[in-house]
Amino acid sequence: MQPRYYADLHIHSHHSRATSPACTPEGLSRWAQLKGVGVIGTGDCTHPGWFAELHDKLTEDAPGLYTLKPALRDDASRDVPDACRAPVRFLVTGEISSIYKRDGSCRKVHSLILLPSLDAADRLNVRIARIGNIRSDGRPILRLDPRDLLELLLETDPRAALIPAHIWTPWFSMLGAKSGFDSLQACFGHLSPHIFAVETGLSSDAPMNHRIRCLDSVALVSNSDLHSPSSLGRNTNLFFGSPSYDAMLGGLRARDPAVCGGTIDLFPEEGKYHHDGHRACRVCLAPEESLARANLCPACGKPLTIGVLHRVIELERMQTPRPGDQASPTPERPPPLPYRHIVPLPQLPAQPPNTAPAPKK
Repeated sequence: MQPRYYADLHIHSHHSRATSPACTPEGLSRWAQLKGVGVIGTGDCTHPGWFAELHDKLTEDAPGLYTLKPALRDDASRDVPDACRAPVRFLVTGEISSIYKRDGSCRKVHSLILLPSLDAADRLNVRIARIGNIRSDGRPILRLDPRDLLELLLETDPRAALIPAHIWTPWFSMLGAKSGFDSLQACFGHLSPHIFAVETGLSSDAPMNHRIRCLDSVALVSNSDLHSPSSLGRNTNLFFGSPSYDAMLGGLRARDPAVCGGTIDLFPEEGKYHHDGHRACRVCLAPEESLARANLCPACGKPLTIGVLHRVIELERMQTPRPGDQASPTPERPPPLPYRHIVPLPQLPAQPPNTAPAPKK
């Protein structure tokens, strides 16, 4: 039987806004062992302070993957139970917030970038530092079309990759209600063939994404997008074989079930953008309720934020031929990778008293 490991590739460091100070290489390595995650993204590789910390604390351990230097590794594992102790490797990743104009409209899209080495990240950082401020936040905001970001990334290193992040969230994503795009091709144009995976986000899961035909050509990945190390692995990906950068990305490109075991997700109803809502009025509605109210808040009459489920239904209807349309041949859909759902352990004792998972009681 092949070895298996879990990979959570979208995380943030203590240099990102609203993150825990425990989001250090040591803190992430400790929690990865406790959660059983074998490969984690470094996150925030474009931030100079975090990049320097990674360069100082990590050493290459497998092709394209890094681990803590031995003294730091021993310290990070000190209070980890023996049964949980295991190798933890880092894959160089970051997230870019693109806020830019296209066709006269403001677009806001987040992208997860993956690089085969810290040296490649260093070269990328030199280039994007000329475009915008990469020091103010671990997830920099750049006036850079993600299509141009992808081109720049591939020029920096042909083995680098871009995965559209949490593709359904309303405000900052490729297919969300506010994005202005209805397909992967509309966002990335002639560079679309270089996109081999998309991230489902916390408010959608694999079955929801399988309803959209423009995603048939890509693999689905699911990550925690954590701001605290204890959230590591709440959404994650299963891989088989020996971990390496090329093996993981090659498996995703080919959607090879011998390498990619699929996604492990929270139930999407747990995500704060799953349903429609209006936060100011504490209103949360299912899509059919929103449509019955013309997508207006029943409390104040202002427009609702259209959630992920509503948006999936909307795009699914757009791809369905209308009566009288000439039907075109429908290509056979490729088999999807597996998926399964989990309930995080802290939520189970929190349910009977109807509290959040982390209160003192």
